[in-house]
Amino acid sequence: MDDQNRNLILATALSFLVILLWYTLFPPPEPAPRPEAASVQTGEGGVATAPAAAGTAADPAAAAAETREGALAAAPRIVIDTPRLTGSISLLGGRIDDLSLRDYRVSLDDDADIVTMLSPVGTPGAYYALYGWAPGAGLEADLVPGANTLWQVDGGTTLTPDTPVALVWDNGAGLTFRRTMSVDEDFMFTVTQSVTNSGAGTVSLAPYGVLARHGQPADMKNFFILHEGAIGMADRELTETDYDDMPSETAFDEITVNQNGWIGFTDHYWMSVLVPQPGSAFKASAFVNERLDIYQTTAKLPTETLADGQTVQVETRLFAGAKEWETIRGYERTGIEGFIDSIDWGWFFFLTKPIFWLLHELNILIGNMGWSIIALTFIIKAVLLPLAYKSYVSMAKMKELQPQMEALKERAGDDRQKLQQGMMELYKKEKVNPAAGCLPILLQIPIFFSLYKVIFVTIELRHAEWLGPFQDLSAPDPTSIINLFGLLPNEGPEPGSIIALIFIGILPLLLGISMWLQQKLNPAPTDPTQKMVFAWLPWVFMFMLGGFASGLVVYWIANNTITFVQQYAIMRSQGYKPDIFGNILGGFKRDKPKEADKPAPKPGPKGKG
Repeated sequence: MDDQNRNLILATALSFLVILLWYTLFPPPEPAPRPEAASVQTGEGGVATAPAAAGTAADPAAAAAETREGALAAAPRIVIDTPRLTGSISLLGGRIDDLSLRDYRVSLDDDADIVTMLSPVGTPGAYYALYGWAPGAGLEADLVPGANTLWQVDGGTTLTPDTPVALVWDNGAGLTFRRTMSVDEDFMFTVTQSVTNSGAGTVSLAPYGVLARHGQPADMKNFFILHEGAIGMADRELTETDYDDMPSETAFDEITVNQNGWIGFTDHYWMSVLVPQPGSAFKASAFVNERLDIYQTTAKLPTETLADGQTVQVETRLFAGAKEWETIRGYERTGIEGFIDSIDWGWFFFLTKPIFWLLHELNILIGNMGWSIIALTFIIKAVLLPLAYKSYVSMAKMKELQPQMEALKERAGDDRQKLQQGMMELYKKEKVNPAAGCLPILLQIPIFFSLYKVIFVTIELRHAEWLGPFQDLSAPDPTSIINLFGLLPNEGPEPGSIIALIFIGILPLLLGISMWLQQKLNPAPTDPTQKMVFAWLPWVFMFMLGGFASGLVVYWIANNTITFVQQYAIMRSQGYKPDIFGNILGGFKRDKPKEADKPAPKPGPKGKG
């Protein structure tokens, strides 16, 4: 290898090391928390386009203690108790602002808390759903229920799948507002709002739903492969807006949804969205109050006009829970159009969706996600086998042509054009396509990326166990030489740390070995630079993928192992017997310098004469 290639590789390695050390020693600072409050926006005709989200100084909950217990005790509540949800509804504003998921814990620890979805104002990261009626022209804001309205219980004491609850509020000026809430066995609430006019004259009001979030989520991943922020569907058109890209409350646009749609917030594994009745029109918006750091999504239904003695009723659903594929697909089948797309399938949705479906079905059949990933690998390799067969046959023929190629190089010398012409004639004569070997590799790239997306995004892989120490296939390998690759009870190094990068786990190690053995099916390249790059490639990948989800590494190991067996069998069927042990031993031998590379002998002393 000449000095130029050596310097290039050394400079690349040093640059990577400098960047790694810089981000380790000087991580980017965390954003400073901003105060929590609320926002009110008034539009044309006096109808609120972004109703108050709560948290103003007049709100008792905003002045409550910072503890969750103190915030919950600041207002009377109705208990939520279902097989999958627990929490409460605040009678102050009638907000759904206390919700946790019984089936999910924040970590694998035995004493870990269950996942909290919604939190009341007065707690860090307050997150809640609020419903109400925006006043039309001539109707004062204090004559309609808002964020600080104290509702009365009018039926039911605990919200369960079998027992809905009803709230009522009389404005004392001829309007009586009623709100009935029900919940199913999973994560869907149904909120039915009604208003009765009994002497207020003709009035106009617009029913709305609001999802408000105080500040960005504390556990955001901020990873390009995952969308976190506002999400909405409007007449089959999906809209995704990151938190940092949401418009301000003075510059947002309302989207008119003619028939079917929904809007809300999505996190890595959890989601809350407002779902107006399918077939009904509404206006959706998403914005941020930058001064108060409150993010809002709203669904405002058409304005209703009520004469004396008239009652109007509207129904809106609220999904608040885990983004389970089976559950969301079930809701989509009941009329929520495009709901399955709330899962972030990405650009390669035409691959990620079928790959996940197959993995999901295999997991139902096998009952273990790790073995399901391996079974999925076998199926993918079987589908790609015809292409792989052509590739490996071409590679075997290329090996047979190696002596003729070397002879061509010797005859052509430094004439590259002559060499290329001779090689093309040789390929044409022997019917060999040198590019055929690249096709399976090119197909593996989108499949690998799609599977990575599936493993990273879908909740079905979260805390999915395989065997032994591998209890979460969505997390990096927890083993290390420090805990004897999982044989000792102590934990390995923190994923992503320098120690974890150096003392890698058993899965990345097996990945590097499988890639290395796969290389040994063929002799090393004759070019010294290529030989060095190929020699380092398995171990570079070993360290690169060490911090990836262990489920992805399991797939890659299985893929390499199956590829090794396929390539060996196909090469043998073509009359070429790979000398694996010879290639391994040859990798440890030092190349002898060619005659042309040997230094010329120094001239001896001149003779007399």
